[in-house]
Amino acid sequence: MLVAAAVCPCPPLLVPEVAAGAAAELDALRAACYDAVAVPAAARPDRLVVIGPAEQAGRGPHPQGAPGSFREVGVDRAVRLGPADGPPAPERVLPLSLAVAGWLLERTRWAAAPVEGLGVGEPLSADRCAQVGREIATGAERVALLVMGDGSACRSVRAPGYLDERAAGFDAGVARALAEVDTEALMAVDEELAHELKAAGRAPWQVLAGAAEGADLDGELLYDDAPYGVGYHVATWS
Repeated sequence: MLVAAAVCPCPPLLVPEVAAGAAAELDALRAACYDAVAVPAAARPDRLVVIGPAEQAGRGPHPQGAPGSFREVGVDRAVRLGPADGPPAPERVLPLSLAVAGWLLERTRWAAAPVEGLGVGEPLSADRCAQVGREIATGAERVALLVMGDGSACRSVRAPGYLDERAAGFDAGVARALAEVDTEALMAVDEELAHELKAAGRAPWQVLAGAAEGADLDGELLYDDAPYGVGYHVATWS
């Protein structure tokens, strides 16, 4: 059963080495993410599953200690998915979203439970996402999730997707759903609209919605802003 979840965005700029001189601009976002990860840690889960967008559905599962890096964004910084002993398996390379999660777990010194990761592809349907979530929630008596994913990338003329007038309303709806643990609203997030607004979090959020079916959880929204024209949400369910 799902006992807690943390929802965080996954821009590589969250990692100070990647952001370089602009790192301080996201200090508030980083602090919110650290606070969010503390919630599933405090829930004493038997298992933490990290969910993040990936180029292809079903990339993984990635075991604890799986390697990742930020070389594709120009920074030679290696990470692992949670603590691990021994050399990583080179064939299990993390998608970038899970590499960001690995960095976040490293920074917060995660040691509360075994970790595994799963990349979900953008084309994955809402129904399939919910099914994946339900399967994850029944995988242990006490399951926690770390859900990585960005909102729209169209909140300003300088955003990666330029300005789209629909973006602010889209992000506001997601923020409300996360704050209120409204799984029906998350499941109703339109796949085509999310694609048009370049919202990479749609599929991971819907996995979370499926995992939370039948759970009695309270939500808290810790961060809701759009630096660089991209919607970033940090929330906790517990």
